[in-house]
Amino acid sequence: MTELILSEEYLATTIYKIRHQKVILDRDIARLYGIPTKALKQAVRRNPDRFPLDFMFELSQEEFEHWRSQFVTSNFNGDKMGLRYAPMAFTEQGVAMLSSVINNRRAVEVNIAIMRTFVNMRQWMNAHEDLKEHLLDLEAIIMEHDGKFDRIFDLLGQLADNKNEPRRLIGFNEPEPPPYVKQKY
Repeated sequence: MTELILSEEYLATTIYKIRHQKVILDRDIARLYGIPTKALKQAVRRNPDRFPLDFMFELSQEEFEHWRSQFVTSNFNGDKMGLRYAPMAFTEQGVAMLSSVINNRRAVEVNIAIMRTFVNMRQWMNAHEDLKEHLLDLEAIIMEHDGKFDRIFDLLGQLADNKNEPRRLIGFNEPEPPPYVKQKY
């Protein structure tokens, strides 16, 4: 297994956020393990007691459609992107459990690298908690300003609507002569 495939940068690209959890899909893990996706799914299905819902779940059709719409792929085949069955999504604990059902040296190396990636991502997020707070503060400010801009645009719209109404003249104005009086030139 080359370092490029096991690099943290590459592994991070295989981690998605689905159902508010960070997961890796079955096809990505199978590719990393060097086994067919079908073999991975069979091993998981043979050991259902090792994979409760917080370790592994199958994507619903809606989740699959949303996930698929996020990625443009060249192997699009029909309406399922070449997939016959809904993908399985493995959480960090599910990936750790896979090492007990897929027992080869490559799988062990990949699991160690994936676990380190999950840990590093969590540490990075915890270390940058202050950024999250600042982003939330900025979002609140923007929402406040959006409301103020909406009010300004409403007022400008009202002014534009009133533009065609006759305005009362200010100052000394000669009254308009009645229409039956002819004016002298």
